[in-house]
Amino acid sequence: MKRLYLLFTLFFSVSAVASQPKEWQLGFQPAVTPLMKDIVWMHDYILLPVIIGISVFVLFLMVYLVIKFRESKNPTPTTTTHNVFLEVMWTVIPCIILVVIAVPSFKLLYKEETIPKADVTLKAIGYQWYWGYEYPDEKIAFESVMIEDKDLKPGEPRLLATDTKIVVPVNKVVKVLITSADVNHAWAVPAFGVKRDAIKGRINETWFKVDKEGVYYGQCSELCGIKHAFMPIEVHVVSEEKYTSWLVEAKKKYALEDPNLRRVENKNKKERM
Repeated sequence: MKRLYLLFTLFFSVSAVASQPKEWQLGFQPAVTPLMKDIVWMHDYILLPVIIGISVFVLFLMVYLVIKFRESKNPTPTTTTHNVFLEVMWTVIPCIILVVIAVPSFKLLYKEETIPKADVTLKAIGYQWYWGYEYPDEKIAFESVMIEDKDLKPGEPRLLATDTKIVVPVNKVVKVLITSADVNHAWAVPAFGVKRDAIKGRINETWFKVDKEGVYYGQCSELCGIKHAFMPIEVHVVSEEKYTSWLVEAKKKYALEDPNLRRVENKNKKERM
C-alpha cells in the first residue's frame, strides 16, 4: 500500500509541474494563463457545440433526403427549382451563427493583442535551427538548443528538453518580442495559449501570465527547414524569489556586453550545428 501511494504521489507531482504532450492525448494541454483559459472556453462552449450541431443537422438532412426521395418511392423526379423560404433561411441562419461566433472571438483577439504593462520582457530570436533569447532590461542573452537523445537525463522529454532554459516568475506579465535571424519560424507554447510568427526584419509581440509554477514546453510551429522539428522551447516558471536568484547567476553567466560579439557567436554556433 505504501509503495502504491508513493507511485501515485510521484505520478501526480510530475504531472503538476510539467506541461507537455502525452500519449493518446485528446484536447488541449492544461491551461495555465488567462489567455489559454479563454481559448479553451471558446473551444468547449462556442466552437465545439456549433460544429457538432451543424454536423448532426447536415447528417440528418442527408439521411432524410436519401430515404424520402429515393427512386423506388419517387419514380418521377420533382421539377421544383426554387424555394424562397429555404433560400432565405440557409442564408440568414449561417449569418446568425457567424455573429454568435464572432462576438467572443473579437473579444479574445482584443485580449491577445492588448499587452498589459510588462513585469518581464523576453526577446526570442529564431535561428536555423535553435532559439536565442535576450532579457533586454537585464542585459542577458543566451542560446537554447535541443538536448540530443544520448545526452538526455532522467525525466527530460525527448525532442522537448533544451540545454538552456527560459526562466520567468509566476503571476507576472511577461512580454515576448519575437523575430528571426534567417527564415520564418514561430514561437509557440500550447499551455500558455501563445503562438507568434518570427519573421526576419520584423518584431512581433505577445504576452503571457502564468498562474502556476512548473515546466512548460513548446516548439517552433512554422516549417523552417530540415531541422524544423528540433527547435523546442522550455520555460521554467518559478517563484519571484527563485527568479531573483536566477537573475543574479544569469547576469554573471549570460551577460550581454557586446551585441556584435553575440552575433559572431551565433554565426559560429550555427556553423557547428
